[in-house]
Amino acid sequence: MKKHNFYAGPSILPQYTIDKTIEGIKDFAGTGLSILEISHRSKEFVACMNDTVALFKELLEIPAGYQVLFLGGGASLQFAMVPMNLMNKKSAYLNTGEWAGKALKEAKLFGEAVEVASSKEKLFNYIPKDYTIPEDADYFHITSNNTIYGTELKKDLDVKIPLVADMSSDIFSRPVDVSKYAIIYGGAQKNLAPAGVAFVIVKEDILGKVTRPIPSMLDYRVHIKGESMFNTPPVFAIFAAQQTLKWLKDLGGVKAMQKKNIEKATLLYDEIERNKLFVPTIADPEDRSLMNICFVMSENYKELEKPFGDFAKAQGILGIEGHRSVGGFRASTYNALPRESVEALINAMKEFESKS
Repeated sequence: MKKHNFYAGPSILPQYTIDKTIEGIKDFAGTGLSILEISHRSKEFVACMNDTVALFKELLEIPAGYQVLFLGGGASLQFAMVPMNLMNKKSAYLNTGEWAGKALKEAKLFGEAVEVASSKEKLFNYIPKDYTIPEDADYFHITSNNTIYGTELKKDLDVKIPLVADMSSDIFSRPVDVSKYAIIYGGAQKNLAPAGVAFVIVKEDILGKVTRPIPSMLDYRVHIKGESMFNTPPVFAIFAAQQTLKWLKDLGGVKAMQKKNIEKATLLYDEIERNKLFVPTIADPEDRSLMNICFVMSENYKELEKPFGDFAKAQGILGIEGHRSVGGFRASTYNALPRESVEALINAMKEFESKS
C-alpha cells in the first residue's frame, strides 16, 4: 500500500532528494567516500556548499548585499541570534502562534520586546490585521506560516523598520521579495532537507550595529566570513538540501511550485467545506495556510474523530493528527507532497462520510 506522508515535520521529501542522498551516502561526488564521512573542507564538499548557496540565491532571486548561511541549532536558536545581532534597545513582534511566541520570549532576554498584536485570545485562528509597529524598534519580527494552527501570511509586508521573518514551513512555497527583509530564517525540515540545518538569509548592512559583545558562534558576521564553515556545518543535511533545490529548479522554480500548492490546498479546503463531517479551524480563507491545513469534526460528529483517524491510517494516510493543543486534524501539504496524496485524503473523507 502506498503511504501518504502528511507529517508536519520532519516531513516528506522529494523522492529525487531521497534517491540522490542514498547515492551520496554510498559514494559522494565520486570520492569513494560517503557524504556521512567526508571532510567539510574537501574540495568536493566546498563545491556542494557553494552550489547550494547559488541555488538558494537563484530560486529566491536574492539581491546583492545578502548572504545565505547554513547553521546548526534550528530555527529555535535563531530566536536568540536575531535579537542578539540586531536589537539594541527595542524590538517588535507579531504573535500569531506558538513559535512566534517563543521567538518573542527569547527577545525579551535582550531588551524591550513589544507584542504589537496577537491572535492568542482566539487560539491563533486568524492573522491580526490592524496594529501599529513602533518605528523606534530595531526590527519587526513575523512568523510567516504557523504549522500548529494553520494560518499564513501569504504576502510580503511593507514596513518602515527592518523586517525579520521565520519562514521555516513555507520557504520556497511561493515567490518572496527578499529585498523587503533584513533576515529570513528557518529550519530545513519542512520544505528543504532532513532535520539538522537552519538557513539564514541576512542583509549584511543590518549587522554590526549593536553594542553588546556577541559570542563568535552566535555572530552572523563570523559565519559570513567563514562561509558557513566557522565550525563543522551540518554536512549531510546541506547535501540533501542541494538535491531538493535541484529538484525544485527542474520543476520550474518557486512560481511553478506556488501554483501546485494553491491547487492542492484548494482541493482539500473545498472538500472540508463540502463534507458534512468536517469544518476548517480557520474561517477566513485569506488567513488559511497553504502548507498546514487544519480541520476538526463538526459538532454533530465529534465522536467520529478517532474512528476517522483510524480509517485514514488504514488507507495509508499518515501524520494527519492535529497538534495536541488544537486537536482534530492537520494535513501538511508541503512542496514535496504530490497531488495524488491530497486526492487520497479527499477520497478517504468522502468514503468515511458515506459510511457515517
